[in-house]
Amino acid sequence: MRTYNEKISIYHGMASTIALNFSNNFFPIFAITILGATNYQVGLISSLPPLMALLMTIPAAILLNKANAQKKLVAMSVLLARLMFILIIMLVYLPSTTLQAWVFLIVVALMSMPNTVATIGWQTLIGGLVSDSRRGAFFSDRNRMLTIVGLISTLLIGILMKDASDNVVAYQILFTIAFCFGLLEVFFLMKHEEEPLKIDGPIEKKKVMDWSIFQNSRYVSFLVAALFFNFAWQMAWGIFNIYHVRIVGATIFWISMFSVGSMLMQILTFPLWKKWAEQRSNIQVFVWAAIGMATTPFLTILSTNLYYLTLVQTTSGFFLSGTVLILFNLLLEQSPEASRTYCITTYNVLLAVMAFIAPQIGIWLLEMWGVEIAMTISSGIRFLSAILFFIVYIRFARADSKALI
Repeated sequence: MRTYNEKISIYHGMASTIALNFSNNFFPIFAITILGATNYQVGLISSLPPLMALLMTIPAAILLNKANAQKKLVAMSVLLARLMFILIIMLVYLPSTTLQAWVFLIVVALMSMPNTVATIGWQTLIGGLVSDSRRGAFFSDRNRMLTIVGLISTLLIGILMKDASDNVVAYQILFTIAFCFGLLEVFFLMKHEEEPLKIDGPIEKKKVMDWSIFQNSRYVSFLVAALFFNFAWQMAWGIFNIYHVRIVGATIFWISMFSVGSMLMQILTFPLWKKWAEQRSNIQVFVWAAIGMATTPFLTILSTNLYYLTLVQTTSGFFLSGTVLILFNLLLEQSPEASRTYCITTYNVLLAVMAFIAPQIGIWLLEMWGVEIAMTISSGIRFLSAILFFIVYIRFARADSKALI
């Protein structure tokens, strides 16, 4: 039976999902069709936010470590990030599309600064509010329910805005709705029941960084494998956007259908990944999810038929559900409880580095050798990341067997 905090977390996640579905999902097509963004600028949509997040992660960790109660800081960060939607709504009134495109990139980058505080803060907050024994079942249920909400909202967007891909007002309506649901996010975040940190005796000054986390071989092994996987995963993001919009000519309707297909598959398969992870182990099952993720870029370039691409995106949702569910569980599982905030912060800092570099390398490959070779290379690197996770799995299995002797 769900606790109060688990229920509120699900409501918060629903509001967050709708806010992001009505905004971030359509940033690339908005930039290309309305703002006339170049391929390089489209790549920056994926690269600039993690760069800003990298600059903000250490200050975010300091703020969160000093806070006795974290939910208020997380909620205010979400509010500041969602206020940026108003700037995006207004930027179309700037005098030239060139200026509009660059201002849009600046706003998207600035938005990631409060988002960084919110992301790290939420990960730490929820890690403390949900017990280890409940974590797998809770996140499986939560992810499935949020995906249902995302599917319904995205389907509505696709149907209602079927012929509005080049309509400025349509995008302004989308971003306005996103802002309204962002306010709901803040409301539900503040409804969480958080136990303020009780301090007995003199206040101990918290360290900015705990370098001892790098002496934990299990955490370090996971960290290396996870960073390489995220690099391989994110390298193709900008290429996908350019391929779908510029080469295939996908409209808002088809972009929505790609997402709907993927989310529908995730809804159906979250329980499967949860079951498999419980029967075996998170890391063993993640290897199969990573192998599946490697097939998507290669399969995408085999045809420009929109129905085929919808099928490919739907199939990718099967492996994406495993990735989303298990990767975060692995982060919490391999982060020692005493230094969990430092482990999560370190992960996010290094993840931001990968997320900045990867899309730029993807766009460079696209410009150098074309979309087909770039996507094929992306599939190959994703497969290598699966092999790396398999090596880590073998190492963990050997260490566990020795511990039992």
